[in-house]
Amino acid sequence: MVIDLRNNGGGSLYEVIQMVGLFINQGPVVQVRDRDGKANVYGDQRSGTLYDGPLAVLVNELSASASEIFAGAIQDYRRGVVIGSTSTYGKGTVQKTVPFGNVVDFNSGRTDMGAVKLTFQMFYRINGGSTQLKGIEPDIVLPDSYEYLKIREKDVPHALPWDQIEKATYLTWHKDYGHDQVIQAENERVKQNSSLNLLKDNLLWLSKLNQDPASLNIDKYKSLQKRIRSTVSQNNSLLRLKEEMNVVPAVSDRDKFFNNPDKNKGERYQAWLRALKTDMHIGETVKVLSGLASEFTKATAAVK
Repeated sequence: MVIDLRNNGGGSLYEVIQMVGLFINQGPVVQVRDRDGKANVYGDQRSGTLYDGPLAVLVNELSASASEIFAGAIQDYRRGVVIGSTSTYGKGTVQKTVPFGNVVDFNSGRTDMGAVKLTFQMFYRINGGSTQLKGIEPDIVLPDSYEYLKIREKDVPHALPWDQIEKATYLTWHKDYGHDQVIQAENERVKQNSSLNLLKDNLLWLSKLNQDPASLNIDKYKSLQKRIRSTVSQNNSLLRLKEEMNVVPAVSDRDKFFNNPDKNKGERYQAWLRALKTDMHIGETVKVLSGLASEFTKATAAVK
């Protein structure tokens, strides 16, 4: 199973705890420290799992907040493999809006003196490290289009620093899927992959252009723009698989995709399916899952 959390800015703390509980057999999921320094541990109280097979979590720079809590918990439990860019967004703080003055609109809560947004809490992984600033560092790093853009929390001036607290008490996942072997093998394969290295070099070159002055020589400027367009086109090609994967919706979702009463929505679902078929990051993640499944089968056979 692949949980794709790319571009997912997060959501409900309660919901993400329940989600992690689908894949672990009880235990802490996240720690929340308040402004007085007191840390509370929140976790899954239900025994058993909904799914206990090979698992991967796909993230990028725009995976934030609750998405980082999910990925961090799966990584800390060694329940699955986290794959993506060098780190997630790094939002480990909780803000609340505090209004001032008299209420002038009871529907929106707007007041005559405005409001201020204050940070009241911070999120911490069960291993004690904050998700603030550093985010989650994947087990396997793949190049992507956003890597060198200044869009993470660490790129915000005066962002709160990373820190850590005491780790929670938890037991790592009890089944061996060849976790370490698969991660090591995939990282080595990524390192030797000429297409991924070319993509990484291209992205780094494009990012550095933002720091360089533009030439006032019209011929040099046109030549550079032509090279930029060519590089972007090459990147788009490298981010797509050469051969399509076999991707079909679940039976229960088929009507949503192909018989949706909202025609525009149905077309967007189908476009999403088509994009998945050539998604390089999904394709690489599927290879990792195949390795996990293979190692688990070997381990199971050895026990028998």
